[in-house]
Amino acid sequence: MERSVNLKTILKNCFLSIGVQCVSLFTSFVLGFIVPKFIDELNYAYWQIYTMYATYTGVLHFGLLDGLILRYSGTDFEDLDKKKMRSQCMVVSGFNVLFAIAMSLFAYCVWDQNYFIIASLFGVAVVTKNIVLYFSYLLQIANRIKQYAKIILVQRVAYLITVVILMISGVRDFYWYCIADIIGDLFGIVVGALLNRGMSIGKLSAPKDAFSEAWRNLSVGFFLLIANFSSMFIVGGAKFIIQIRWDELTFGKASFSFSVVNIFIAFISAISVVLFPSLKRIGTEELAPLYSKIRNVISPLMFVAMLCYFPLAKILYWWLPQYAVSIQYLGVLLPMMVFTSKVGILTDNYLKAYRKERLMLLINVVAMAIGMTAFCLSAYAFNSLDAIMFSVVLTVMLRSVISEIAVTKIVGKTPYVDFLLELAMSSLFIVVARYCGLLQGFLIFLAVVAVYMFLKRKAICAVLLPILRKAFKKSRGLENGKDDCE
Repeated sequence: MERSVNLKTILKNCFLSIGVQCVSLFTSFVLGFIVPKFIDELNYAYWQIYTMYATYTGVLHFGLLDGLILRYSGTDFEDLDKKKMRSQCMVVSGFNVLFAIAMSLFAYCVWDQNYFIIASLFGVAVVTKNIVLYFSYLLQIANRIKQYAKIILVQRVAYLITVVILMISGVRDFYWYCIADIIGDLFGIVVGALLNRGMSIGKLSAPKDAFSEAWRNLSVGFFLLIANFSSMFIVGGAKFIIQIRWDELTFGKASFSFSVVNIFIAFISAISVVLFPSLKRIGTEELAPLYSKIRNVISPLMFVAMLCYFPLAKILYWWLPQYAVSIQYLGVLLPMMVFTSKVGILTDNYLKAYRKERLMLLINVVAMAIGMTAFCLSAYAFNSLDAIMFSVVLTVMLRSVISEIAVTKIVGKTPYVDFLLELAMSSLFIVVARYCGLLQGFLIFLAVVAVYMFLKRKAICAVLLPILRKAFKKSRGLENGKDDCE
């Protein structure tokens, strides 16, 4: 029986996820802003190389876990076939262990010591992160957001505590900070197993049945995996080209800029993990009006958040003067979060809800191809790191606009005026961040945001006022010993 999930329920899950992500955000803050103060630039660069590759560990389940969430999302936890799920976990883990061994042997024969360490730790991370992903997906399938949040919380806190201990102990070698990431995964695995009782240890399906189920999941999830991978590689491809074309120190400086942008994006993306299971439980006739409501909140919040760049840049120039060039690149990259957030929260989730994975794949692959072409030209034809940074933002913008047009063809009402406003706002931000002083730039962009909020005031109020009224009525009902807001 299909469940009714209203806007209030979605927002409740979003706020819960955001609360947990505050801890994750603090961890990212320490990793992004504190660790670079304690380790030298070369060790930071090697650490960032590991981090970049660890981002793609999820590719190595080849869509099997994505197939699980697509095929079974909306199923209650008690109704999941535990034997079948355990078998899928074993299939993924078995392959990942073999990959880790092969990766380490290859690196030992071919690369120098630092890259051998990175490759070996990456191989271990492939195993640990995909097991954590398996447990996380099971909870998302059943819309058990509180339990999912616990895994993220424990994983990030364990990582944070380990990193803090390393810094206090005066550890400077990059590989210990990579190991700290894996320690966080191990804690996440333990908590995930406890929250998914019966999903990790027990009888397995017969090998024939397990591989047959795996094939079905792969056939469904592969397109979503490639879509997600190509989406990630729009930015990751730029970092990959930078690592190949320039030296480790240059990569470290560029990676710092991307890391700060990711801190902004990480907080917003918390909403995405709860939205898809909720959308799956909503009738398709209810999705269209909900789209406009969610969209009318995202962009204004993003532009307000972008104002934080100016005071943040001032602090970073004082705190990490050796990364001054990274702060300049940050002013170019930050508009990414507007368009990345819309894709992560809105368009990708809607395309998945309407089972348009192949369309999502096409959009992302085309955007990735355009991006990689631009990155290669920027690096090898123009030898320009600046050109790569601008290319990243333009590619992310293009992918967002195309994705929104695809979704609005389904739900109706393509917001062309909003597209133009958002592109103009983002372009203006890059100009003032790049060519104006911090105070002057802040005042100019603050005035522009104020005008934008005035123009969008009706749409914003139409979403926020009903929520605030319900919250006020509910609080009054609780004071009177009853709930007035059914």
